[in-house]
Amino acid sequence: MEFLTGTGLAVAAGLNAYIPLLILGLAGRFLDFVDLPANWAWLENPWVLGILGVLLVVEIVADKIPAVDSINDLLQTVVRPVAGGIAFGTGSASGTAVVTDPAAFFTSGSWVPIAIGVVLALGTHLTKMAARPVLNVATAGTAAPAVSTAEDFGSVILSFVALLFPLLVLVAIGGLVVALVAAVRRGRRRKRERVQDTSPL
Repeated sequence: MEFLTGTGLAVAAGLNAYIPLLILGLAGRFLDFVDLPANWAWLENPWVLGILGVLLVVEIVADKIPAVDSINDLLQTVVRPVAGGIAFGTGSASGTAVVTDPAAFFTSGSWVPIAIGVVLALGTHLTKMAARPVLNVATAGTAAPAVSTAEDFGSVILSFVALLFPLLVLVAIGGLVVALVAAVRRGRRRKRERVQDTSPL
């Protein structure tokens, strides 16, 4: 269950770094059944939640503007994997050793859950980063707001599913993959149609 929860949160971080962290912090602060590991409890701090909220607003706006979204994705290449590592680490008590004992991080295997989260988030981010320019070019940028909004909703839903219904995480991830493939195919089809419409008879 912890692995599935961590997987869902890490993939959600690959879509939007701040949504799963904000949801984790709010859930740990206000929901009795969510108990964050002691050394990740800083996510519940009001200042941290406020900063995450501001960063989320900036991310939401920047990710919906064509061209700016690609620059934002480039900048997020570090942020999203780190967020994925943190998100996955909160689901494993052993992952918290990195906070209190850096030496134990390497000798006790505490790095494993964080590394898994980083890889999952990075893979999701790179897929998103590769697909977005294709969709922007194919639709002359008109797809950016809709695709970004869908990604944000996907991150929110996946975060909640990971916390409340971990067994459904794989189903949710499968749905995201299907939706992404369908969007890219639709974008390529529109691009071909535009080329045909503008080509001389």
